[in-house]
Amino acid sequence: MLMAGLAAFTLALTPALAEARPGGGASSGSRGSRTYSAPPSTQTAPGTATPFNRTETSPTRPAAPGYAQPAPRPAPAGGFFSRNPLMAGLMGGLLGAGLFGLLSGHGLFGGMAGFAGFLGLLLQLAIIAGLVFLVMRLIRGNRQPAMAGGPQGYARDMGQGGPRPAGGFGRDASASRPVEISAADYQAFERALLEMNAAWSRQDLPALQRMSTPEMGRYFAQDLEDLRARGWTNVTRDVRLEAGDLSEAWNENGQDFATVAMRFSLVDVTTDAAGQVVEGSPTERQTVTEFWTFTRRPGAAWMLSAIQQTA
Repeated sequence: MLMAGLAAFTLALTPALAEARPGGGASSGSRGSRTYSAPPSTQTAPGTATPFNRTETSPTRPAAPGYAQPAPRPAPAGGFFSRNPLMAGLMGGLLGAGLFGLLSGHGLFGGMAGFAGFLGLLLQLAIIAGLVFLVMRLIRGNRQPAMAGGPQGYARDMGQGGPRPAGGFGRDASASRPVEISAADYQAFERALLEMNAAWSRQDLPALQRMSTPEMGRYFAQDLEDLRARGWTNVTRDVRLEAGDLSEAWNENGQDFATVAMRFSLVDVTTDAAGQVVEGSPTERQTVTEFWTFTRRPGAAWMLSAIQQTA
C-alpha cells in the first residue's frame, strides 16, 4: 500500500503533456503591448483566446479590462506550522498524548492496541483537518477582492465585438497604428504553420528558433526537453489549413504585429522509446483552432511571437 501510494503521488506530481504539438496545447508567448488584451474574435475563431500560461512580458501598469492581474499577497513569516496553525495544533496535541503515555508507563502510544487506536484517531483528525482546511479556503476565497475581468470578462470585452478599451496596459493609441496585411503575408503565415510543424516533428530546434522570437524559441526548447526526459517523440504530419482570418494587426515602436486565427487539421501522435503510442493516434485526424501572433521588423521576415488556444 505504501509503494502504491508513493507511485500515485509521483504520478500526480509529473506534469502531463495532454497535447504535444508545437506550443503544447497551451497559450505561450507575447503580443507586445497587447499581451494582456485578448485578440478580437473572428469568423474562424468566434470565441476568444485563453490568457497566456507562459509569457515573459510582465504588466507594468494596470491591465486592460477583461484580464486583470491579482495582487500578490505577502508570504507569512515563519515555517510550515506558523503558516498552518491548525496543523501545529494537531501535531502539538499528538505529541502531548504520546509523551503522556510514555511517562505513565504505557509506551509512546500505549502499545500495539494503543497504536491501533492512535491510527484511528489520526484518521479522524485528518478528516476533520481536511474539512476545516476546505472551509477556511472557501472563506478566504470569498474575502479576496474580485478580479476585474477574469476569463469571462476577457471574452466579453474583447472577443465578442464589445467596446475596445482606450487606456490601461497595452492600449496606448499614440504608440500603435493599424497595419495592412497583404496576400503575401497570409501565405507567409500558412507557410509558417506547415514549416514549424515539420521542424517540430524532426525535433529541429535551430529551425524552430529561426522562425520564432527568442522567447518562443525557449519554449520550444523546453517542450522538446520535456519530451526527451520521458523518452517520448511527438510527430505532427499531414497538416492542412482549413480556414484562417485576421484578428488584428498593428505597429508599435517600429515593429509590426499580426494575430491570425487558424483552424487546421493534422495527425498528432506521441510514442515512447519502444514505439508504443502514448498520446494521440497515428491514423485519426484532429482539428485545432488557435490564434498565432507574428511579428517583424521593417524589411525582415515574419517570426512567430505567440500561440494562444481558443476558449
